[in-house]
Amino acid sequence: MLTGGCHCGAVRYQISVTPDRHGLCHCMDCRKASGAPVVGWMLVPNDTVTIAGETREYASSEHGRRHFCPTCGTGLFYTNAQIFAGQLDIQSATLDDPNYLPLPVQVQVADRISWMSDLASLPTFDRYPEV
Repeated sequence: MLTGGCHCGAVRYQISVTPDRHGLCHCMDCRKASGAPVVGWMLVPNDTVTIAGETREYASSEHGRRHFCPTCGTGLFYTNAQIFAGQLDIQSATLDDPNYLPLPVQVQVADRISWMSDLASLPTFDRYPEV
């Protein structure tokens, strides 16, 4: 059983299967909706997810709907009846243990921000560096 939720805890979810589709999305729609350069998603059948708490829905495109916590604003779910009928895309970083799932793919790399393609060459710090 995988569990997760929003930042404030008002929305919680449980997934009864291990998602077979998990990846990072670089599309502009995900970037604009999240304010992040990339968003991790895991796709699961609707009937394998139990959601506790209320979400708000935003129509981010003609068929796409983004669901978020109305209290803290955390983006949680994406639905699109045209592309993912009967399935729910869940932002994988909202899992209680996001390290559980391996990351097999990146998608929409045609939209990737140029500086995202060479992150391994940047200096790294365990925490925020001294100023």
